[in-house]
Amino acid sequence: MSVIEDKFARWKHHEELAEAMIPIVGKLHREKDVTILLHSRSLVNKSVISILKTHRFARMIEGEELSVVDTFPFLEAIATLDLGAAKIDLALLLKAYKAELAAGNDVSVADFAATALADAIGENKASAPGPQDVVLYGFGRIGRLVARLLVEKSGSGNGLRLRAVVVRKGKGDDLKKRASLLRRDSIHGAFNGSITVDEEKNQIIANGNVIQVIYSNSPAEIDYTEYGIDNAILIDNTGIWRDREGLSGHLRPGIAKVLLTAPGKGDVPNIVHGVNHREVDLEEKVLSCASCTTNAIVPPLKAMEDEFGIVRGHVETVHSFTNDQNLLDNYHKADRRGRSAPLNLVITETGAASAVAKVLPDLDAKITGNSIRVPTPDVSIAILSLQLKRETTRDEVLTHLRTASLTGAMARNLDYTEATDAVSTDFVGSRAASIIDANATIVDGDSAILYVWYDNEFGYSCQVVRTVQHISGVEYPTLPKV
Repeated sequence: MSVIEDKFARWKHHEELAEAMIPIVGKLHREKDVTILLHSRSLVNKSVISILKTHRFARMIEGEELSVVDTFPFLEAIATLDLGAAKIDLALLLKAYKAELAAGNDVSVADFAATALADAIGENKASAPGPQDVVLYGFGRIGRLVARLLVEKSGSGNGLRLRAVVVRKGKGDDLKKRASLLRRDSIHGAFNGSITVDEEKNQIIANGNVIQVIYSNSPAEIDYTEYGIDNAILIDNTGIWRDREGLSGHLRPGIAKVLLTAPGKGDVPNIVHGVNHREVDLEEKVLSCASCTTNAIVPPLKAMEDEFGIVRGHVETVHSFTNDQNLLDNYHKADRRGRSAPLNLVITETGAASAVAKVLPDLDAKITGNSIRVPTPDVSIAILSLQLKRETTRDEVLTHLRTASLTGAMARNLDYTEATDAVSTDFVGSRAASIIDANATIVDGDSAILYVWYDNEFGYSCQVVRTVQHISGVEYPTLPKV
């Protein structure tokens, strides 16, 4: 067999194994609330090629690429276990197994998996606390993407369950138009599944999930228990109310907590999942997910502060235009935003730099910030210019950031790319809060400049859903523990 034939045969074998993974991953997710990960990247609902690409990207820390040949036996072993709700990372499991073999302990894959996952087996297994009702107040860009994610993650039905969407009724076929906007998206593509409407009951049915559309002009008009909704988390996507008093208006019958998808004002806790979500009082009823830019810059700032320390920094964001700008020149209450968004670079302010202090109160560094809106519809980049507390090298910084993106508390939130030709459209649909562009990184002594990509729509929506999972108690532990 020639080298070319050998490589093709190997690829076909890898495709076969990835294809065999799909039903196992799906069954574990639906029946046991077990989510299979690869270095924090979910394999649920992924295609054959997507699974193979995830293996190729999620390399071991030492630089060795993962292979389905190595991970598939672990997945087979996991499928035979009496597991409770959990997230299981095949990459971490494989790494721990190799360390066991290197130590001279000859153990089978099945026995090792049973031992490593003991915290989720038998008497130790966790039962799903759900279902947890979720209500979306507002159904714009973020609202519809959060809806897609909630439907995607419905799994066994014991996790998050999107029960209703609250909007003001528009003229004409409002329900059909709302469903159509959920079904088709100019940036993020078609909805992955089936969407129908029940006009008589004002319901959208997405992949079997019945979503009640509630028409209302004010939170004060709604009793959610009339729709069978109880103890729900309401996600406010409108940004109309940002302080505790205003957001508390959502705490109507059937609603237990309110989460804002914008920076909270006053004493409203601002959460960046992966950084400070574990510090939030779970009894708190009014919370905020801060902004997309805050979620993008805080993880790399946290990573740099932990390892090198930060004296001061400046954040410049090059941000895609948003719906609050004008298509053509027209009156706008804010400076510059009245000028045509598709035709101009528009300098504007960002509150992300000041929000850093709320999320990272121990960061004793002055962080300033500004923003330029540009004529692209999605994906932004933040440029972090940092003065560090010690001198370092480019290799040391990149090694640290790459490691942080693969293991540890921020592995789900921080991503990393070494692609030499990466541009903004490559990151449409990225689920990370931020992606380090390794090739653009500049380090000189105690000065570091990081270029951080982020899908300001989808990546942020993923952060919102992660936060909802945490505050509702359906964010299961990741195994094996490291």
